[in-house]
Amino acid sequence: MANDLKIWEHTIGDGHPAYIIAEIGINHNGDMDTAKQMILSAKETGADAVKFQKRTPELCVPQDQRDIMRETPWGYITYMAYREKVEFDHSEYQEIDRYCREIGIDWFVSVWDETAVDFIEQFDPICYKLPSASLTDHNLLRKVRETGKPMIISTGMSTAEQIEAAVKVVGLKDLAILHSTSAYPCEPDELNLRMIPVLKNKFDCPIGYSGHEVGLIPSVVAVGLGANIVERHFTLDRAMWGSDQAASVEPGGFRKLVKYIRVTEMSLGDGVKHVYESEKSSMKKLRKYL
Repeated sequence: MANDLKIWEHTIGDGHPAYIIAEIGINHNGDMDTAKQMILSAKETGADAVKFQKRTPELCVPQDQRDIMRETPWGYITYMAYREKVEFDHSEYQEIDRYCREIGIDWFVSVWDETAVDFIEQFDPICYKLPSASLTDHNLLRKVRETGKPMIISTGMSTAEQIEAAVKVVGLKDLAILHSTSAYPCEPDELNLRMIPVLKNKFDCPIGYSGHEVGLIPSVVAVGLGANIVERHFTLDRAMWGSDQAASVEPGGFRKLVKYIRVTEMSLGDGVKHVYESEKSSMKKLRKYL
């Protein structure tokens, strides 16, 4: 692949191990101790990176939703107040940066608005993720591209034309594209994993998969179909409060996911028919004609 993507010490593309992202997102519910437990747990499962989400609530929360009341871990509060409580501030991201460096795991964020890009730039991130909801926000795409950092874009809730338009804005250099379906959780008949080879044939850059299904099998199949990146929501316990928990993978499951992906990569081989040394004793005993 001409356009391999380099993220920190990882080269991403065909012929390289899949880059596995444990998306913490906002599953930490605004608690730094929980976030650090999740970072360490993700590292222990074998994940290559953890990912958070960064929004500026006053820019991202629509006016008609701000005063809607909802039950939260902080009581019965407005949706706007809830969005503010799950956002980490500068000192908390400093601690995330310090802790990830200490234990040796990549970290980055999905940015939802231009102010969030300015905020995260303070930490010299290794790359940026653009969530599916922002694929058609061309100003945000340009803002991220201007940082010069590698970009990963997700394609949920998007048409083929919208994907092409986004790629035209940012170009293929230092880009990865993730196939995704933005339903939480997503039913198997809407995963459409055959889009992975379609995207690989169309775009000369690494193609991956951001999964929101229940279970592990589709994410492993995605690697078999050529995914260079696998991203799954991660949680300590799916019973925790939060809208993304139901589509998330707990540590034990994530450890299995990493193992299954690595076994799949070994199993795919090179597509050239070989007679392996391990077969030769059977060939000698069982074949009549050599």
